[in-house]
This record gives sequence, structure tokens and C-alpha cells, in this order.
Amino acid sequence: MEFNISQILTTSMVLFAVIDILGSIPIIIELRRKAGHIESEKATLVATVLMIIFLFAGEGLLKIIGLDVASFAIAGSLVIFALAMEMVLGLTLFKDKEEAHETVSIVPLAFPIIAGAGTMTTLLSLKTEYTSQNILVGIIINMLFVYFVLKNTKRLERLLGKTGLNILRKAFGIILLAIAIKLFRNNTGL
Repeated sequence: MEFNISQILTTSMVLFAVIDILGSIPIIIELRRKAGHIESEKATLVATVLMIIFLFAGEGLLKIIGLDVASFAIAGSLVIFALAMEMVLGLTLFKDKEEAHETVSIVPLAFPIIAGAGTMTTLLSLKTEYTSQNILVGIIINMLFVYFVLKNTKRLERLLGKTGLNILRKAFGIILLAIAIKLFRNNTGL
């Protein structure tokens, strides 16, 4: 079991772009306003557990329903592409329903905002190219950052401002577009 800094950095950056916690600050602020409070620890822990379970058991779950990782990776690349288009063009393709105030830290924050379909498909897609232990380190690095952001959302909002948040969202959207195209090409042989 050997750790590879290059793989850890790549998986960390890919997950950072897909999770897009900075781009989610406006959503988090709105959830906090509606619910009154967000449990940062609970949201981070639940999202981390979901990602780790899916990293190690996701492939087995796919086999049970008759899918292979390459097919899931291609589907994931399309989801990532759609998420990136939302970020770059300011579209809303995925809509979340209003949830109960008591569960806002779990649904929709931990799942699907932090550990959503894009994150899960990305984990399996990354697993086709990188080792699990390096992806696991990437998950942990990202979850530490997610926790920091959740704890400091109000300060970050003031620091970055609306324009800064929009610039970050668009920049990570372009990175996601490139990742989606790479995953699609690697799993289709194009």
C-alpha cells in the first residue's frame, strides 16, 4: 500500500471541484437561514461516511444491479458535465425539494449537496484510474475543508462577496467540464 502524492493531489482537486463547497455557500446560507442552525459536524461526518462506503462498496452495489464501473463512470461523466454546465452558465438543471428543518444538516446538506450523485459517480470514476487509499486521503482532505467552510460560512461570504463566489463557481465549472470530458474519453476509448 503506497501513497502517491500526485494521485492524492489529483483526487483532492477533482473532489474539491465536484463537491464545490465554496460554490454552495449561498445554498448553505439559505439553509441556515431557513433552519436556524446547521450541525456542521453531523453534516461532515455523514457525508464522509457515505463517500467512504460508496468508494469501497459502490462497485459491488453496481454488480448487484448488473452495471460495470466503466458504464457508471460514463454516466458519471455526463452528470459531472451537467453540473459543470450549471456552474459555468448559471443554469439550474437539478432542483432540490424543501426539506424539514430538523434534518437539514443531513438532507439536503450532507446528501445530496456534499455527497451527491456527482460526488458518488466521481468516486467510482476515480477508482478506475487511482488507488483506493489515495482517493480516501483525497476524501479526508476535502471533508476537513468542507467542515472548515461549514463552520465559517458567514465569514467567507463577507470575505469573498457575491462576485468572488461567482468567479469561483465558474472557474471550478470549467475544471469540471475538462474532468467530465477526460472521464468520458478514458472509459469509452475515444
